[in-house]
Amino acid sequence: MARTGFCDSKPLLDLHKKADERRAPLRAWANACGPQDRWQAVEVEEPRMDQVKMELDRRWERRLTTSESIIMGFHEDSGKCSADGCVEEPVLLYPHGLQGLHSFQALVPSLLRHEVEMALEKLGLTLDRTYAWEMFLDMMRSQTWNSFPNADLPRHFTDVTRAILVDWIVQVHEMMNFQEETLYLAIHLLNCSLRQIKVTTANLQLVGMVCLFLAAKKEETLLPEVSGLCYLMDHTYTKHQLLRMERKVLCGLKFDLSYCPPLHFLLLFASIARCSAMVVWMARYLLELSLLEGQCVMFVPAQLAGAALCLARQVLQEPPTPEGEAAWCLASSIHAGSETILLRVMHILASAAAKAHTREICATFIKFSSPETLHVSRHPALKNAPGLLGVCTLPS
Repeated sequence: MARTGFCDSKPLLDLHKKADERRAPLRAWANACGPQDRWQAVEVEEPRMDQVKMELDRRWERRLTTSESIIMGFHEDSGKCSADGCVEEPVLLYPHGLQGLHSFQALVPSLLRHEVEMALEKLGLTLDRTYAWEMFLDMMRSQTWNSFPNADLPRHFTDVTRAILVDWIVQVHEMMNFQEETLYLAIHLLNCSLRQIKVTTANLQLVGMVCLFLAAKKEETLLPEVSGLCYLMDHTYTKHQLLRMERKVLCGLKFDLSYCPPLHFLLLFASIARCSAMVVWMARYLLELSLLEGQCVMFVPAQLAGAALCLARQVLQEPPTPEGEAAWCLASSIHAGSETILLRVMHILASAAAKAHTREICATFIKFSSPETLHVSRHPALKNAPGLLGVCTLPS
């Protein structure tokens, strides 16, 4: 890959300014999660509206797995409230429903809703707690649009080629001091572009840079100059080629840059579970390693986040406390998917973490070996591949 550096032209991005000094962009959740008007209000009697809401609550279901976690699901049915004076669009939080009716209040007590609202406000993901729960439901619903049916790449690309490109993008992202959300969005756009538009091997690096540039336009307040991006690619491509590829990628994606990154789910789950800083950094490291694994594109963001957090807890083996275990049970009740899927993702992440220190593509390993990240990538337990995989062995 090309060397890294910036051109001598005056950049719009101040590289010497610390991350804490840069003003974080105001993220519009309307763009991140694609909210829809679920209710079209009309005048109805108040008792009748209460009955309608109770009927909606009954569509929530739960199932106890072999582990101690509860898997949540939401059924999409044909029943609509048009006769009652309101029109609701059916919401499907997960690809499959779960059997066994229980009321919504029995499954998700007011405590969980309160914790979700508090966590979203604490993380700065919402400016008004009034709409925090609706935003959370939108996050859970929209994530199903951000996975792929399989991990197949165009035949002239391999997982190794993709991993080399992602590792280079991580280096450029780190040098530009971009937001973490920018990296996750860039890799998501790259995964989509490789499947939506025709990309040659010669233009692969250009597509990667364009995806990072588009992600920065959506998430950042300060951007580098196009000439600086060309310098980062050793002037292999011209400004005209970069801008032309940008139009091609946007048209291939139909200008859809919406994405709710797994990092948001991870921080939400960790906040609800009262996880320590060490667990959070370890989970963030494992989650970023998932960007290098082509198999992970088949899983929705909440599954990746839940698996990273579970694996981080098992790796660190912190002494449990009654309060911590209660908070963890509450947080584990909202991760998506089945236990088999969760273990499968944990198996992938454990394998990636065990060999990260020996791979040539080690930008993420180096990134999380600094004092700011508590040296989590150098934790001795990560090198014990048999131990990690033993914890995460898939059922036969």
